[in-house]
This record gives sequence, C-alpha cells and structure tokens, in this order.
Amino acid sequence: MSDQILWFATRGAGVVSLLLFTAVVGLGILTVTRWQSSAWPRFLTVGLHRNLALLSVVFLVAHVVTAIVDPFTALGVVAAAIPFASSYRPFGVGLGVISLDLLLAIIVTSLVRERIGQRAWRAIHWAAYASWPLALSHGLLSGSDAAAPWMIVVDVACIALVTGALAWRIRAGGSHRSQLALVAGAGGRPGPQG
Repeated sequence: MSDQILWFATRGAGVVSLLLFTAVVGLGILTVTRWQSSAWPRFLTVGLHRNLALLSVVFLVAHVVTAIVDPFTALGVVAAAIPFASSYRPFGVGLGVISLDLLLAIIVTSLVRERIGQRAWRAIHWAAYASWPLALSHGLLSGSDAAAPWMIVVDVACIALVTGALAWRIRAGGSHRSQLALVAGAGGRPGPQG
C-alpha cells in the first residue's frame, strides 16, 4: 500500500470517526434525557446511538491502524498505546491516546454491563463525555488538516452540535425519570420538552 494512501486513510478515518463520535455523544444526551415523540420513539434513539457508536469504533480502529503503519508519522504500537510517547506531535497524539483509552474502557464495560451492574457501567460510561473533547483536541493539535477551512467547518459543526445538545440537556433539567413516573401513572407517554 502506498504511503499516500495510508496518509489519506488515516486522515479520512479520523474525520469520519470524529463526526460519528459527535453524533454518538449528541444521541447519548438525548438517551439520558429519555427524549421521545410519537414520530421518533425512544428505542430508535437508543438503537441509533448504539449502532453509530459501533460504526465509530470501526472508523477509529481504521484510523489507529493506518496511523501505526504509516511511515510518515512513524507512530508505532507503543506510541498508539501510551499517552505522549509519540515522536510525531506528542501532545496532540497523546490526547488521542487518552481518548482511545477512555473509549476502550467504555467498550469493555459495555460488553460486561450485566456483570458489573448498571451503576458501575453508567459511572464509567460518563468517560465518553471526557473522551469527546480529547478526541476533538487530538484532531486540532495533531491533524495535518486542522487549519484547512473544510476541517474548521467540521470542528465548528461538531462543537456546535455537542454544545447545543448540552444546552438542551441543561434546559431540560436532567433526566425525565420523574416525568416518566408521573406520565406512566396517567397511562400516557412523555414527549420532548417545549
């Protein structure tokens, strides 16, 4: 495989992974607030969140593997596993490695969720909220296209989506479990907050 193909594959997989990861975080916020409507039932949000997370992991694996074998970065397995061990843009790559480690913790605990219990899984799953800005910072600090206008648009869009979702979450006032209990008692279904 030519070096240029590896370089484009690394960059492309990284950008697609960031976009998917951003969508996963946004949908995770919707899932936590238990948002739903008659046109978009909650199980669709949960299913889409899970499937986009899996697809994001596929692109993340492609990003990491192509970065490891790409001779330009000379990343290697050690630098991909140990934060700040890279000779190529060590701080930015190190943030990406930490983000990857947090995601691995989320993946592993999701696979053993029933054994560790909901409370432990949820506590570890909150790492996704720390992992996302680390992944974004990784791209900003180590991405060769970080200053390109198209990449700035991608980064701004990702930041806007997550910031908007967080603002919506704060405005919604937490999860809607108390509303679910009230509505369940009345025999209805909760919808989005107006």
